[in-house]
Amino acid sequence: MRSTISPYIQLMRLDKPVGIYLVLWPALWALWLAADGFPPWPILAIFIAGAVVMRSAGCVINDYADRHWDGAVARTCARPLVTGALSVKQALGLFVSLIVVAFVLVLALNDLTQRLAVVALVLAALYPFMKRYTYWPQLFLGAAFAWAIPMAYAAVQNSVPYQAWWVFIIALIWTLIYDTLYAMADRDDDLKVGIKSTAILFGRYDRLIIGLLQLLMIVLLLTLGVHFALAGSYFMSVFAVALLFVYHQYQIRQSEPRACFDAFKQNHWAGLLIWLGLVFAL
Repeated sequence: MRSTISPYIQLMRLDKPVGIYLVLWPALWALWLAADGFPPWPILAIFIAGAVVMRSAGCVINDYADRHWDGAVARTCARPLVTGALSVKQALGLFVSLIVVAFVLVLALNDLTQRLAVVALVLAALYPFMKRYTYWPQLFLGAAFAWAIPMAYAAVQNSVPYQAWWVFIIALIWTLIYDTLYAMADRDDDLKVGIKSTAILFGRYDRLIIGLLQLLMIVLLLTLGVHFALAGSYFMSVFAVALLFVYHQYQIRQSEPRACFDAFKQNHWAGLLIWLGLVFAL
């Protein structure tokens, strides 16, 4: 049974939960802000389950889209669709099953959230193919991940106020930061196979542009705290995130792939810190 299930777990990346956290934290930011404190338990449970399901579905469709390229990349050459542990038909069947589960989850929410969920599905399915046509696939990933924010506001308030789009932009910038770090780890291999990314676009200015994006994110987070008149715990969490970003700049000073990948994985702590700041501030 373990040998049968293991390839599916690998395909969904359930053995690598960092991606789930990166999807989940922005949703939790929005839920706490929209509810002005602890959100209703049923909505919270649906969004946690939804983060796991949609991240898993995103990984499956990503591996389907990259199945002809992953074998040439050192970090991805052991993925189930490359090794033959799973067939394309099995992968697509899993993707459809996950989308059905996500659909059932969203049926428990209001009509506005259900309509927004359709956009989320389109963005999740579109992202893996964008790296063939644009140097900004990270922007599409950011939109897909951050779309949980207007959905969270819609679920709690049955509306999407302008504040939701403020938080959306912060999450979008954050995704550009960490997914560029992810792409920096694969840059050499991506250049060989013709995959596009912001890491390739930024070139030797990668650290500088990431640093500017990190600074912009901190400024927007601080402005958000002032606008909502949040308590000091929130500003302490933003300060801790700023320190983490400074450490990441030191960590990637030589643009070494392993260091860039480690910095990417550590970014989920930034999301956690912001959420904890909101929990204690609201």
